[in-house]
Order: sequence, then C-alpha cells, then structure tokens
Amino acid sequence: EVQLVESGGGLVQAGGSLRLSCAASGFTFDEPYAISWFTQAPGKEREVVSCFSSSDGSTYYTDSVKGRFTISSDNAKNTVYLQMNSLKPEDTAVYYCAATIVSSPFCVALIYEYWGQGTQVTVSS
Repeated sequence: EVQLVESGGGLVQAGGSLRLSCAASGFTFDEPYAISWFTQAPGKEREVVSCFSSSDGSTYYTDSVKGRFTISSDNAKNTVYLQMNSLKPEDTAVYYCAATIVSSPFCVALIYEYWGQGTQVTVSS
C-alpha cells in the first residue's frame, strides 16, 4: 500500500523559509514515479505548485513560485522535499504531496492516485 506523509508546515513570517517533506512508502524511488506538490487555499481550487518526474529528472514550477521554491528528492530516504524561500502571505495554503508510479516526463499533466494528508503553511505579513 502506497502511503505519503507530509511534514514541515507551520507558521512563518513573510520572507522566511520552510522545507516540506513527503515521505513515501509502498514503493521505492528505484521505480519510475512522479511526485507533485499541490496547494488548496480557502475558496480556491487545488492547483499544482511543483512536480518532479523521476524518468528524466524534470521539474515543473508554477509561475508564482519560480525562483523561490525548489523540489528535490532523496532516493535513500524515499522522500521528496519542497524548499520554500522568500515566502509570501499568498503562499498560505494546505500543501499536499501526491504520487503516481508511472514513467513520464510530464509530471504536471499526470493523474495522481496517491495523496498525503496535507500540511498547513501559514505566512504572516
């Protein structure tokens, strides 16, 4: 059974940093996979923030986080990270990681069948 556990959320002042972790179990990073970070803010639809495809190491970032967020993976720990720097109040949301076990470089276009429980990120002004 595939499970994803997020951690690292919290309250931070604008301009601060957080690192979110998504620990995966039930599959290993030796297999082809893609992991995406989604956000869902109150009253808004869920949207992808960043994703990573293991097939070719490609990454995707939505425009609003380019240059501030970095997605990375640690195969030894079966964990994907989202380093978030220069945080802004508009980054406030619940952040979810999601995974799919497919080989594709187009992580932003994939359907994700496995989801974590979410971690709250709150950025104060």
